[in-house]
Amino acid sequence: MAHTSGNVCGILLAAGSSSRFGGSKLTHPLPGSGLPLAVASWRHLKAAIRQSCAVVRAGDATLIELLRAEGARVIECDDANEGMGRSLSCGIRANPYATAWVVALGDMPALRTETIGAVAHSLEHGAAIALPVQGGQRGHPVGFSARFGPELSDLRGDAGARAVLKAHAASVIELTVDDAGIIADVDTREDLARVGN
Repeated sequence: MAHTSGNVCGILLAAGSSSRFGGSKLTHPLPGSGLPLAVASWRHLKAAIRQSCAVVRAGDATLIELLRAEGARVIECDDANEGMGRSLSCGIRANPYATAWVVALGDMPALRTETIGAVAHSLEHGAAIALPVQGGQRGHPVGFSARFGPELSDLRGDAGARAVLKAHAASVIELTVDDAGIIADVDTREDLARVGN
């Protein structure tokens, strides 16, 4: 998949607390490749969208070092403990000149680069909000055009961008994909076996 043209920015959200995982989920090696979870997720995003960044908890030294070693521009979010909405807000505010943002999650390493590219492509061709769907189920990444910047910048709490999607349901473009990775997030150690390769 070719890199995007235009000024679409990829944002990897990697500031979660990993409470259900019982430890540092995002630095945990994947079975098979041995890549840290967040690094695998980052590589897919970066391969699709050259202009990308990763949002992490302020002071998460191990993860910051891993991602910087991969060439990531790392945004440290001081109030990440407020939830995913705040982390997303940090990422949006750090990239104010983007024409659109594609938001991916650090705990979804099975997501295909082609899927991320398809969401970015849809935004470049006029979609207001774009997201992938498989078997009738919506997943990640979710793309937003710049007009949603103010709303995304004000997000708080753990619902992420759900409120924005709900408020602008008529603007959402669903992209049918053949990619189980759009819903395969890692919350527990048991989930690792599903996504590791």
